[in-house]
Amino acid sequence: MNRSLALATRPAPLAELPMPVPAEIHPESLLALPPGEAKQSLLTVHSILEARLPAGPLAIYEAGGGSTSYLPLGVLRRSHVTVVDIDADQIRNNAYAQEAILGDIQTYRFPPQRFDLIICYNVIEHIPDVEAVLSGFCEALKPNGLLLIGAPNPKSLSGIVTKYSPHWFHVWFYRHVRGEKHAGLPGEAPFPTHFHPLVTLGNLEAFAAGRGLQVIYRKKYESPRYPEMRRRKPLLATVIDVAAKAMNALLPGKTDVRHGDYHVILRKLGS
Repeated sequence: MNRSLALATRPAPLAELPMPVPAEIHPESLLALPPGEAKQSLLTVHSILEARLPAGPLAIYEAGGGSTSYLPLGVLRRSHVTVVDIDADQIRNNAYAQEAILGDIQTYRFPPQRFDLIICYNVIEHIPDVEAVLSGFCEALKPNGLLLIGAPNPKSLSGIVTKYSPHWFHVWFYRHVRGEKHAGLPGEAPFPTHFHPLVTLGNLEAFAAGRGLQVIYRKKYESPRYPEMRRRKPLLATVIDVAAKAMNALLPGKTDVRHGDYHVILRKLGS
């Protein structure tokens, strides 16, 4: 079930523009994202992981693991990655983990303080018992270890549609709007969603704080589905953008219903 801040500035003179970055230094998950907030946030996540994780070999647990890694390649190449997934097709699709375990992340347990980093990316929205999953993560993290969660925002426009629409509609959207012909087949997204209350970012952060986890990064961002739709289905995207702007105008504060996803990085407090 693996699914994984730009500032407004003057255009730089031509001589100051950054040179293109070779594709091989980035994982497929980043290269596949369209330009926009999702890509910028994932780049920020990568920079934090590279800065905060200890030097040398790393032990990493990926809860749910298909064919795509969300790790920066510099981290991935010095890591022993253990994947646990309940879907045998997802296990077969994984080519980057050194250890792949067919199991349920709600009940599967590792020895305490085993991992430097735990990743749960586009997974917790599919889990009925998120509390059990997070409790297992807290136990398995080393002191000062990091937990990266990427998930949809249940309070966004896309989150509400996903939560209250039938699964066949999700499959239709992936096939006909996103153009993914194999969507819904065994081992292929979209997967059924549950949206446990702890998927909501505020609830997740409160739960984590009560178990000794500190937020070091959080970002709600525009779902990459919006730039995808603007490119593939411009008329549909225009209608949705107009509706989103109208909803934003009626909601308090700086709410943007297009902020359909989030990243959060948590650090386990300890010596």
